[in-house]
Amino acid sequence: MAVIEYLSTNETEIKINEEIIKKSGGWKFASLLLVNQGLATLAFFGVSVNLVLFLTRVLDQDNSDAANNGLGLLSFASWLFLINPADCGDGTKMCRHSSSVGVGTFYLSIYLIAFGYEGHQPTIGTFGADQFDDSNPKAADSKAAFFCYFYFALNVGSLFSSTILVYYEDSGKWTLGFLVSLGCAIIALLLYLLGTSRYKYIKPCGNPLTRVTQVFVAAYRKWNVAPATADALYEVEGPESAIKGSRKIPHSDDFKFLDKAATITQYDLCGRKDPWRLCTVTQVEEVKCVLKMLPIWLCTIIYSVIFTQMVSLFVEQGDVMTSKLGDFHLPAASMSAFDICSVLSCTGIYRQILVPLARRLSGSPKGLTELQRMGIGLVMGMMAMIAAGVTEIQRLKLVRPSEKKSRLSIFWQVPQYILLGASEVFMYVGQLEFFNGQAPDGIKSFGSSLCMASISLGNYVSSLLVSMVMGTTARDDSPGWIPADLNQGHMDRFFFLIAALTALDFIIYVFCAKWYKCINLYTNGNHKEIQLEEQQN
Repeated sequence: MAVIEYLSTNETEIKINEEIIKKSGGWKFASLLLVNQGLATLAFFGVSVNLVLFLTRVLDQDNSDAANNGLGLLSFASWLFLINPADCGDGTKMCRHSSSVGVGTFYLSIYLIAFGYEGHQPTIGTFGADQFDDSNPKAADSKAAFFCYFYFALNVGSLFSSTILVYYEDSGKWTLGFLVSLGCAIIALLLYLLGTSRYKYIKPCGNPLTRVTQVFVAAYRKWNVAPATADALYEVEGPESAIKGSRKIPHSDDFKFLDKAATITQYDLCGRKDPWRLCTVTQVEEVKCVLKMLPIWLCTIIYSVIFTQMVSLFVEQGDVMTSKLGDFHLPAASMSAFDICSVLSCTGIYRQILVPLARRLSGSPKGLTELQRMGIGLVMGMMAMIAAGVTEIQRLKLVRPSEKKSRLSIFWQVPQYILLGASEVFMYVGQLEFFNGQAPDGIKSFGSSLCMASISLGNYVSSLLVSMVMGTTARDDSPGWIPADLNQGHMDRFFFLIAALTALDFIIYVFCAKWYKCINLYTNGNHKEIQLEEQQN
């Protein structure tokens, strides 16, 4: 009787747990994460989008230096140490010289913001995708839609920060803008915590960096050992892999030297299984997947260099153009609203028109593959740089010797912002889907982190390019391409240089995309191999 009661209780608990799992996750809680993303983005871009003007107007930095340097602490620093007198830094009222304490606190603040946002971005995207059950046939389409809406939410937050918030900051109300960013960050945190008990959590599979290191160490230790044939390599029995919560990955012929790590030697048979000497096939294939993704990832860095110009040199370019509509002054940083509107409209066009059309033409359920979309994004990004260069040529033609600003209207910048926004839909959404979909189960967050690392490295490469260009062109009596007075420089040449580098990068990208082989996975239980769709560019 006691056994029957025990079994009955156990069955009830299982049913309750299954019911909880069914009710957790899904669009309801993924939507909560989308709102969180929008608010977090508003908080971040409320600081970053106008940062270059803050550096030039308040901290009195040169244009090239401002282009190189990239919430509560920031609000405190700006109010107490930097915005002196009140409402200074609006383009007319000059701020007094900043104290070293104020400048130090400011830089500590922006690096903390960058650190926090870069920790938030890769995890929130992966966590949102985890809310959809892989056993459901509609999950793949839901995940693809989630990444589109994820980037949509990001740009909705950017739209507010790039228009209303930027307008107040541009007029000298910097502290108010930073305080609004702080409030949005707090609301985003509270909304995230609301769904804590009902989110769908994927059990962690351990530290992926440790597993990757183990494969290289094991392969190095067996450097003189010939790799075994595929059927003789080490793998655990049964449908589950040795990495808890991760599906098995079948053997591939790429990077065969890594197979040494899964080759069983006499030493392995005699002693206990040491993961630093003997790894499973799935663990080795995880590393192979990472190595195959790296060339694609490296090719995306130059695109991030293009994107960086929108919040740096595009703003500086717009700041020396005619930006008045009657009595209304349009802040240069607000021009990024055209980029955001382009993203929002292109997201809808892509989901509702382009995907169905591409499905009918190609017969592929995805329409355009992730690699194809990323390639299109690179080309459109290159076109944005060409448009920016042409605008700069026209701007310089209409500069009067006695005036700082050109007579050319700031709305000449609209094409470059629209092209850049359209390219983002193809590049960044494609990136999110690609790195999340192609990363093995155990390193999904690592795949998403590659997207954020690409953006970060793009910032550094952009800074390096600016420094190299100024070091090369600013010699003797020449002011260089990006001097303090842009009217004396040739920023158009810098834009064309980036366009040329992007064209070269695109050629390399096509070869990498052709070479890339998609990940294979086994489903649990029946060992049926899943071949992800061919993604040739």
